[in-house]
Amino acid sequence: MAFVRAILLAYEKYGVDPSGALREAQITPAQVRRPDARITAAQMETISGAAMQQLDDEALGWFSRRLPWGSYGMLCRASITAPDLGVALKRWCRHHRLLTDDIGLALTVDGDTAHYTISERRALGAMREFCLVTSLRFVHGFACWAIDSRIPLREARFPFAAPPHHAAYPLLFPGSIVFNADQAGFSFDADYLALPLRRDEPALRTMLQRALPLTVLQYRRDRLLVQRVRELLRRDAAALGTADALAHALHVSTRTLHRQLHDEGAALQTLKDEARCELALAQLTRSTRPIKQVALAVGFASEKSFARAFRGWTGQSPSDYRQAPRASAYKRSR
Repeated sequence: MAFVRAILLAYEKYGVDPSGALREAQITPAQVRRPDARITAAQMETISGAAMQQLDDEALGWFSRRLPWGSYGMLCRASITAPDLGVALKRWCRHHRLLTDDIGLALTVDGDTAHYTISERRALGAMREFCLVTSLRFVHGFACWAIDSRIPLREARFPFAAPPHHAAYPLLFPGSIVFNADQAGFSFDADYLALPLRRDEPALRTMLQRALPLTVLQYRRDRLLVQRVRELLRRDAAALGTADALAHALHVSTRTLHRQLHDEGAALQTLKDEARCELALAQLTRSTRPIKQVALAVGFASEKSFARAFRGWTGQSPSDYRQAPRASAYKRSR
């Protein structure tokens, strides 16, 4: 409800009665006054859309001048013809300056991590939190839609203390949440920047008819999920051998992990077997570690269970494989 109260500040700024928008969203004045009240995503979409059109300001009063209805649609159109997400986000940052110079947007890459940041160029006052939160959700929602993929966040940062409603933040920004940061922003795997955009102008026109859900709801599909699971398992198959451990590392629920893998046509057990087999073959070929230690290193509780699984993968026992590495499946695959 704190975000609804922020919208009501925009009505107050422009001297407009908000009662119609509240009725449309089925939010009562009593609910607005309750500090612990919550609303649904649909209610947030309804009141945001009503306010943006009624006030003719898609920024909802944050900036020193209005952003007329269609302003963020212009940003989308300027970015949709980009060859990949990295170029699209750079265009978004550049063209946002045409809308306002109250905040500045930037995309940088440091190693394997991309950082999207907001610099504040004037005091945003009581609307600061809602402005920064929504600005981050705008671009994240568009980016996910443009490449037709969830973009998991490694971290989301906010330059203010944790508000009383901080429990809502993980719903908007799954991943690590940092308050009292130097500036607002989020970080994600830079590999997503290379993904090509999968939307065209007709798809954009359809999306803009109901764009607000992208700013409220998390995108479900993750086109790099299988790759990310493989990388995590290769890095530490023993510690990440369970669905719960993997889900925690990916900042999703176990149920969501299974569902998204299913959507991508993959099964967690198959990915675990592939990673364990690859690690085991490498260990047996490149080291002289006892087989029991190899079994533990790739996530098996006993040498016996490892040997049974290894035979199923390769048709050989671990000791036979080690004695005849040139005839092994690993060598042939190289």
